[in-house]
Amino acid sequence: MALDHYVTLGRSGLRVSPFALGAMTFGEDPGGAGCSVEESERILTAYLERGGNFVDTANFYTNGHSERILGDYFAARPGHRDRVVLASKFFTNMFPGDPNAGGAGRRAILAQLHETLRRLRTDHLDLYWLHNWDRNTPIEETMRTLDDLVRAGKVRYLGFSNTPAWLTAQAQTTALLRGWTPLVALQVEYSLLARTVEGELAPFARDQGLALVPWSPLKNGFLSGKYRRAATSPAASDSSAASDSPAVGIDSARTAYVGLPTPAQRPVIDAVAQVADECGTSSAAVALAWLHARTGAVVPIIGARRVAQLTDNLASLTLTLDADQLRRLDEISAPVLGYPAAMHGALRAMLQFAGTTVDGEPSTVYPPLLANSVRY
Repeated sequence: MALDHYVTLGRSGLRVSPFALGAMTFGEDPGGAGCSVEESERILTAYLERGGNFVDTANFYTNGHSERILGDYFAARPGHRDRVVLASKFFTNMFPGDPNAGGAGRRAILAQLHETLRRLRTDHLDLYWLHNWDRNTPIEETMRTLDDLVRAGKVRYLGFSNTPAWLTAQAQTTALLRGWTPLVALQVEYSLLARTVEGELAPFARDQGLALVPWSPLKNGFLSGKYRRAATSPAASDSSAASDSPAVGIDSARTAYVGLPTPAQRPVIDAVAQVADECGTSSAAVALAWLHARTGAVVPIIGARRVAQLTDNLASLTLTLDADQLRRLDEISAPVLGYPAAMHGALRAMLQFAGTTVDGEPSTVYPPLLANSVRY
């Protein structure tokens, strides 16, 4: 696999690279998570030169600076913009004191898109994301407005990010029944340290043919390899003896911004590091390769503050984890899914099929439970 081995984004005709480049770090940021204009342009150039074509930003990233950097970059390089799938997001209010400057109402969406296109110095977006759920706006208003923007040629495709599954399903169903533009992708938090999306949103995406576009696939850098335990002695492999301090060289400003891994996350981080050692690669490459092996269309967003970080992440393009490695990573990172997700696995098979096998899905008979269940 390579960045120019393109995949279709969900049930659409849009071809994108197997990794999107996230521009959240483009521009100086008060929290210490951003990088300079010059480094942002070097990262973007390195991504594009390797065949990458999917760039993701948002209206409020580095207070709009991210979009301006991208706009200036493409304006200075004629022809580049037309070869890039450029995505941005709306929802966040950029004008404090104006209650209509943010959210997902018609007026707010139109105003936010106008400002985004101005900063990006383009006349359209290839993909426009709703960044979060606006509890105060009917979903019909949001979807109709977005459909109008597609019909006007200002937006090509639509996606949702960070929205509840029930709302996302309602929006998709409404769009399909009314002949409006449907969603093609969901941008979600998804990594070996964040798998609760597998309870509702991931199954919904598979059912509807939507691509999953994971943000923070390295969970704030926790899966990058910087936070692996010290293993200088046999005793260090034991959790009580291993150091919980980050490795030397970790940015203290970023640590203050995202915190440190929790004790519950340490076993997953260690397992990823062990697989990385087996493969002779980095923890980041293993974590990203695991995402690529998930069922369905998964296009992770990789971010970087330095070109070296981008290069390290792209090493996963040549990495294929074997069945045993995938199994170990799956097991150590298995999420606790809330109700009713747990009832849709083994328990559903047990109650519905009663010891038989249907469509290749076997179940186990538990006589006491089945005996109780027939009393209804």
